[in-house]
Amino acid sequence: MTESKATTPGELEARDTTEYDDPRAPLLRALRLGGIALGALTVASLMGWGAARGLPGIWAVLMGAVIGGGFVLLTALTVLVTSASSPTTTMAVVLGGWLVKMVVLVLVLMLIRDLTFYDHLAFGVTTIAALIIVLGVEAWGVITTRVAYVG
Repeated sequence: MTESKATTPGELEARDTTEYDDPRAPLLRALRLGGIALGALTVASLMGWGAARGLPGIWAVLMGAVIGGGFVLLTALTVLVTSASSPTTTMAVVLGGWLVKMVVLVLVLMLIRDLTFYDHLAFGVTTIAALIIVLGVEAWGVITTRVAYVG
C-alpha cells in the first residue's frame, strides 16, 4: 500500500486504489460467486433429489443445473469477454448470444421432452432454482463490489 504523509491537517492522504480501479471487478466477482452458488445448489439438489427419486433425480439435477445456471453464467461471461469493446458491440454480442441460447434451450427441451431417464419434476425445480439463485447471487456480487466512482 502506498501512503504519503499529509503535511498539513487539511490535506488528503494518497492511497493505493488498484483493487478498486478494475472495471471488470464486479463481473469477475459475480461470476465467481455465481459459480460457487451453482455448485452449492447442485450438491444440495443432488443429495435431496437423489435420495427422493434415485438415479432419475440425479440426472435431472445435473441437467437442470447446467441449463439453468449455465444460461445465467454465460450471459455474465459474454459481458465480461466483450467489456473492452464498444457498448454497441457488447450489446450486439449479448443480445445475439441470448437469442442463440434461447434457440438451443428450446431445441434441448424439445429433444428431452419425451425421455424417461430423468425425473421431470426434479428437472423443472432445479432449473428454476438455478436460474433464480445464480441470478440473485450475481446481482448481489455486482452490487457489493467496491469500485471507484471517480478516476
